[in-house]
Amino acid sequence: MARGLMKRTVCAKSIFELWGHGRSSGELYASLKSYPVDKMLPYLQSDSTYKINIHTFNKTLTQAEKIKKIDALEFLPFNGKVNLKNPEHVFWILEDYGMDPNNVPEEPIDLYFGRWIADGQRELIESYSVKKRHFIGNTSMDACLSFIMANHGRVKPNDVVFDPFVGTGGLLISSAHFGAYVCGTDIDYNTIHGLGKASRKNQKWRGPDENIRANLRQYGLEKYYLDALVSDSSKTIWRKGMLFDVIITDPPYGIREATRRTGSQKETVKSAERSTENHIFISSSYHLSDIFFDLLKFAAEYLVMGGRLVYWLPIYRPEYTEEIIPRHPCLKLISNCEQMLSSQTSRRLITMEKVKEFKSCLYRGEIGNGSSSAGTMMWARSSLCKLSQEITA
Repeated sequence: MARGLMKRTVCAKSIFELWGHGRSSGELYASLKSYPVDKMLPYLQSDSTYKINIHTFNKTLTQAEKIKKIDALEFLPFNGKVNLKNPEHVFWILEDYGMDPNNVPEEPIDLYFGRWIADGQRELIESYSVKKRHFIGNTSMDACLSFIMANHGRVKPNDVVFDPFVGTGGLLISSAHFGAYVCGTDIDYNTIHGLGKASRKNQKWRGPDENIRANLRQYGLEKYYLDALVSDSSKTIWRKGMLFDVIITDPPYGIREATRRTGSQKETVKSAERSTENHIFISSSYHLSDIFFDLLKFAAEYLVMGGRLVYWLPIYRPEYTEEIIPRHPCLKLISNCEQMLSSQTSRRLITMEKVKEFKSCLYRGEIGNGSSSAGTMMWARSSLCKLSQEITA
């Protein structure tokens, strides 16, 4: 189970079976001596090989100091042979010297000794780094956060994962890495087709092969790519029925990416854009509160039972309470995690799971623990307006 967990997480570096812990060397040795010998023996047999590593946090030890600390563990019944290159069992001494690099204590604050079980997937952060990605946009999701979102969604092989605000497809890549088939929609014709101005520094226009498919191809994941469509998320294009195992998305907040939906000449027109292929559309304002209400309704209708919705919700911190998290009677709130942006603003990673079949109901009257839709909408508009002003400033 521990190894299975570490095959997915990008948050943890390693996991160990803890044999001893103390706030001094004496306490650590006493703790090790009290650890049940029968739990140690399977890894200390004479026909086995092992090595001992040392990791110090906030301090660097000399090689002589490391050897001295390893030799001090001679009381442990190691009967196997030392093999530094390819050992069967690896043991670690972990020493914590605190958080202040300007005030490092002589002795560690905490000491641990244990058997290494597995490493996490931290290397994925570097190998999938946005800096090395072929096709990026102004708001391409950080690789670490993308994998965290995929894990919150419990993405697994052969799932169908959908992003209704797909942009440059950063969230699809992490899901495809775990073997899911991915697709998305976006209202921006130029982004879907890889046209227009480039987001990369010192590059004026996007190249001929800058698109979502090219990104997946870059990582050897093209076989998991279904399609990306130009579509307005407020006007569903899908047939009725449950289609998606997971919906993972980062809706536009209106700061670095515009919030918009298709409209008519009679509505307040925000922009009229023309692409290099003479594609014209009219768009009107799409308020953030409406985006999230529509997103939850869409997830309730198109997720399979037990499927998950994972999305980011921007928050004005002075007025935040958990009651304002958008709700839907078909969706259960699983987790609510905060990422700080400033003292006044943050965004929360919301994970919800479908627990009831979708029914045509007065959706907006049932959100926010029974609060009225008008009250919730009024709060959302006020809070998100302040959020926009704070981020812009």
